Amino acid sequence: MSEKNALGAYLGAPLHFIGHLQTNKVSRVVGVCDLIESVASAALVELIGKRAVSLGIEQKVLIEVNIGREPQKSGVLPERLDEILELASRTRGIIVRGLMAIPPVFEKNDRNCYYFDTMYQLFIDISQKKYDNVAMQFLSMGMSDSYTEAILAGSNMIRIGTAIFGKR
Repeated sequence: MSEKNALGAYLGAPLHFIGHLQTNKVSRVVGVCDLIESVASAALVELIGKRAVSLGIEQKVLIEVNIGREPQKSGVLPERLDEILELASRTRGIIVRGLMAIPPVFEKNDRNCYYFDTMYQLFIDISQKKYDNVAMQFLSMGMSDSYTEAILAGSNMIRIGTAIFGKR
């Protein structure tokens, strides 16, 4: 990302960071990306906030939810979501703009509907609560193979890189 950004590859377009953000990479992302889509821990909330304050900015983020409770995936477990949102609401330099999830992969997309529906309900429930620095604007879920189901369940942000660029 840094090399392409230095070459002006992203000029005029909002830049989103997707994928697992390692704590040692926070300084390279905060203030460079318009939205960090994968804040998956309390430690990341604190580090992003601290870096944003040092830059004099407010960094927009999505909280990643491990909706499938998969041990190999990062993200906050659904029952700990209120806890991380409370922390984010008290952390200067950070603004939560929504939630993000990547449900388990199934052969048939109808199994994903359960996870998409569960995420949408979390999104709605949080929207009705009052947290400082938290505004549920975006629900990012669904990728090239499941975006239709995700949109039907309420997603307003999808990831369709494979459909555009092909498999890696």
